[in-house]
Amino acid sequence: MSVLEKISPADLIALEDKHGAHNYHPLPVVLNRGEGVYVWDVDGKKYYDFLSAYSAVNQGHCHPKIVGAMIEQAQTLTLTSRAFYNDKLGVYEKYVTNYFGFDKVLPMNTGAEAVETALKICRKWAYEKKGVAEKQAQIIVCENNFHGRTTTIISFSNDENARKNFGPFTDGFIKIPYDDIDALEKAITSSPNIAGFLVEPIQGEAGVYVPSEDYLAKAKALCATNNVLFIADEVQTGIARTGSLLAVCGNCTCEKSCEKQSSYVQPDILILGKAISGGAYPVSAVLANDAIMNVIKPGQHGSTFGGNPVAAAVAMAALDVVSDENLSQNARKLGKVFREELNAYIQTSSIATLVRGKGLLNAIVINDTEESDTAWNICMRLAENGLLAKPTHGNIIRFAPPLVMTEEQLRDCVSIIISTLKEFEK
Repeated sequence: MSVLEKISPADLIALEDKHGAHNYHPLPVVLNRGEGVYVWDVDGKKYYDFLSAYSAVNQGHCHPKIVGAMIEQAQTLTLTSRAFYNDKLGVYEKYVTNYFGFDKVLPMNTGAEAVETALKICRKWAYEKKGVAEKQAQIIVCENNFHGRTTTIISFSNDENARKNFGPFTDGFIKIPYDDIDALEKAITSSPNIAGFLVEPIQGEAGVYVPSEDYLAKAKALCATNNVLFIADEVQTGIARTGSLLAVCGNCTCEKSCEKQSSYVQPDILILGKAISGGAYPVSAVLANDAIMNVIKPGQHGSTFGGNPVAAAVAMAALDVVSDENLSQNARKLGKVFREELNAYIQTSSIATLVRGKGLLNAIVINDTEESDTAWNICMRLAENGLLAKPTHGNIIRFAPPLVMTEEQLRDCVSIIISTLKEFEK
């Protein structure tokens, strides 16, 4: 450690550049500590974290309850594989299925793995339960989606940067415009081979696009009428980020999802990741009821690390924090403050044209083209001013702080954002 502590930020960045694959383009900030809503770089400078590891650190950095659960379990038993039972997995499976209101869970590690798992379950259900001829199942997805970067997932991506020179691609997907119920109805009724509809309740990576208020409910109704599975990818939007436990909860004010709430849309398959572990450990989950999940039999899907004891202990602690600390309510309250303050500023701004979002998942649109570097330069200046954020799609800046943030801290951050934007006013 004494050697590492003497390495300069520039040299640490150079090490990554030389020895690591160039599949990311980070801001030139080298972090080495985090606590709550703050992170510190190797020089000791303190920042507000307004990205939360793409909404994985909803419970704040290094939450003591989550870290404590991880340490305690790691000192006892870390991994058995699924060749044997362990004393944590069944307890976790009961906990998480009760927490979200499903019969069963299939535990995995990463968000992309969970999406792949959901696609496999959906197809198998279509062949064995719906009666679709083998290899003919089709799954509807939305344009400008982001569900990961595996080969199958980029097969239905619009991002040519993620697709170019990675083919051949996987067939069996139909792309339609997001938030277009007529397009969904046309696609669903176009063929008896439609197995499912995979959708992000809010398109985060695309720029935090929030659909019409009744879009998800109408989409679920169309799926139910036509015996098509409604698959909600809540890897980024779930776990209190949007002001309710799940984005499909709509405007529910309860802490947990509940079929009795009129605005709650019950997915047939729910995909979770990121904040289900509070950013402490790779954990993801696919939840469904027995009629769907029971199509999976031994040997047909798995993961050496999926459902390991550390993951189970960490996930239960992370979800306890969400309930115990009322993070859904806090995200809902602070998100309203954030959008009100930024909207008031934007009325007279020439550099920012729009703020949109829900809860504490928000974005501002910068008045420049996607090919410009203006949003990047603003994020560089924000870092200089003590706040970390990152552009998405060139001219959009996403803001997603940890949900443990206080109103005083949020207003301080809004002040930093507005004062930084003013530096770029034309």
